[in-house]
Amino acid sequence: FKGGDTCEYLLSSGRFLGEKVWQPHSCMMHKYKNSEAKNCLIDKHVVFIGDSRIRQLFYSFIKLINPQVKEEGIKHGNIPFEDKSASIKVDFLWYPEVNGSMRQRIKSWTEGSVAKPHIIVVGAATWSIKIHNGSNEALAQYKINITSIAPLLEKLAISSDVYWVLQDPVYEDMLSESRKMITNEKIDAYNEAAVRILNSSSRNSKAKVKVFSVSKLIAQETIMKSADGLHLPESSRDTNAMILMNVYCNKIMKPIDGSCCQPQPPLTLIQKIAFCFFTLSIIGYLIISLIHRNNYRKNKSCTDLESGEEKKPAISTPGVSTLEMLLHCFCKLGLIMTYFYLCDRANLFMKENKFYTHSSFFIPIAYILVLGVFYTENTKETKVLNREQTDEWKGWMQLVILIYHISGASTFLPVYMHIRVLVAAYLFQTGYGHFSYFWIKGDFGVYRVCQVLFRLNFLVVVLCIVMDRPYQFYYFVPLVTVWFMIIYATLAVWPQIVQKKANGNCLWHFGLLLKLICLLTCIYFLSYSQGAFERIFSFWPLSKCFELNGNVYEWWFRWKLDRYVVFHGMLFAFIYLALQKRQMISEGKGDPLFSNRVSNVLLFISIVSFLTYSIWASSCKNKTECNELHPSVSVVQILAFILIRNIPGYVRSVYSSFFAWFGKISLELFICQYHIWLAADTKGILVLIPGFPMFNVLVSTFIFVCVAHEISQITNDLAQIVVPKDNSTLLKRLLCIGGFFSGLHFFSAMQDQSRH
Repeated sequence: FKGGDTCEYLLSSGRFLGEKVWQPHSCMMHKYKNSEAKNCLIDKHVVFIGDSRIRQLFYSFIKLINPQVKEEGIKHGNIPFEDKSASIKVDFLWYPEVNGSMRQRIKSWTEGSVAKPHIIVVGAATWSIKIHNGSNEALAQYKINITSIAPLLEKLAISSDVYWVLQDPVYEDMLSESRKMITNEKIDAYNEAAVRILNSSSRNSKAKVKVFSVSKLIAQETIMKSADGLHLPESSRDTNAMILMNVYCNKIMKPIDGSCCQPQPPLTLIQKIAFCFFTLSIIGYLIISLIHRNNYRKNKSCTDLESGEEKKPAISTPGVSTLEMLLHCFCKLGLIMTYFYLCDRANLFMKENKFYTHSSFFIPIAYILVLGVFYTENTKETKVLNREQTDEWKGWMQLVILIYHISGASTFLPVYMHIRVLVAAYLFQTGYGHFSYFWIKGDFGVYRVCQVLFRLNFLVVVLCIVMDRPYQFYYFVPLVTVWFMIIYATLAVWPQIVQKKANGNCLWHFGLLLKLICLLTCIYFLSYSQGAFERIFSFWPLSKCFELNGNVYEWWFRWKLDRYVVFHGMLFAFIYLALQKRQMISEGKGDPLFSNRVSNVLLFISIVSFLTYSIWASSCKNKTECNELHPSVSVVQILAFILIRNIPGYVRSVYSSFFAWFGKISLELFICQYHIWLAADTKGILVLIPGFPMFNVLVSTFIFVCVAHEISQITNDLAQIVVPKDNSTLLKRLLCIGGFFSGLHFFSAMQDQSRH
């Protein structure tokens, strides 16, 4: 709300989340890996000047480049470090006092003949306090010395990044007798002098020495853990080094989860065109609304005083109402997309890192479960996986996944493994639902395919344009889209086998099973042949849709993770519908699904299977190994849940309308969370109201759910207009859509060329 530079916040303010995670005010810190640090600092020269505290910071900094470095240098001397592979030089220069020697060294860099370091980190004061026994004369001399050094640092700051590290507080009770004169009162006086003098003569904003004051805040929380009361514990100095790396590298590396010190990305050509389109839609809708209002007033029904009957307007304009509806949808969508952009692309709202605690995940889960049970109603039908039940299933799963994302629970492996089952359950429903439709209806027409593809992909395509993100970034939508096309191709390819045909001859059932076996064979082959999979999806135009960071590996990994579960859903639908047709199951209200004995046995097996999977998932120690087993075993818990939910008649006859409401907009909730509930493309949390975490979550959640619901309505309205039932009109619309994507590809190519 104050505006300003997020670098200032990073260098001066923040708080601890838990004991070790530092959260800067208003922005997110990226945790740099060694490879990233090297790429950022390639061909750079970094210099640390100061006392033993600066030496600590120096060691933490170079460990970000090479973790194998040991603190074995001379204590009271210069320490060089060089990484030849990336041509990085980092030097520590021992100057424990701000005096003539330090001034001479800094002055040498201001002279033209000497190469200037790219980053200079300076700080000293405790030695002056110690040597001069905390005298006022020493403080006066410190002010004189820093006054003489300040113009030189400001001159260097024009071309280099210069940081002055303020002195951390000490833990006076732990100080040795030789350091008892170093008090926090003296340190505050020295810091105050440094802040007042530095940048006092600089009028140029580029020639500013950056004051590194955040270290004081970190030390206030952690100095009690110090070994000697003077030097920070290792975790604290590592945090300071990471802050320093973020300040310098974020603007170079542009990490998604490092919003501190990152400038707002410039608008791309496609984003500008989208902005113009939505602006024209809003203007067009307002003009048509005004025209309609005037026509309504002119043609308004009036009462005939003689007959007492109303006279109806003679003119009817159904064509204009369709145009008005179209513009109305794009008008609302334009306003919503503006909110998306402001939340996650503009530097208008604050962003914070996630921090996982068990309470932040399990308490909201318990809360929504209570709410869900409270809103219990009777179902309209009592079939297995009826519409209300599947909506309820999608709803509570989506709410759990949302809580999982905002709480950062992916760091806790047992929770991660259970969430993987929920994602698999969504894909299971994809297989079950689409197979059931094609098997029962036998409708393989273009209209059905276009309707499904439009509803699945409309929002994601708009977000790819507005938020400048690749299609594969929203990985779940490509996943369900591809699986829908696979289901369609499997059943639509000759011979088309549907329920009506199979009822006449049982051999058709074996024909369908043969198709499913062929599908399973293809899935198995592609899952173990990464090369073949990548070759298929590396062909243009598929490569434009499925590449992420220049390759399709991420897409292969996502597809492989739940590769069998859609097949399991199709197979379950086939078996269930066959049993239903032969009246081998009872789906009456209040009746158990099978005979009492069979129902009790199946129910017992289901509960044991459900709990066994949970125990296995909770005992997982290695994510990679568990992910390898997941595709084959996730169906166990899914089937167990379906049977537990449907075998008892009284359980099958009720559903939670609360969960079902969320289930109807589950796709929109999953996609919208990326930008208007979470932040930095799901890496952080959006902060609309800083300083009040709970209130912020309530407000942002309310807006997020309302927006998702509105987008769901917009998508349904546009689907009726864009995908008509008439085949000739639909063909024209498809040609228009093809032209739209061709134009999008053309502008994308222009955009890529200008970037390169």
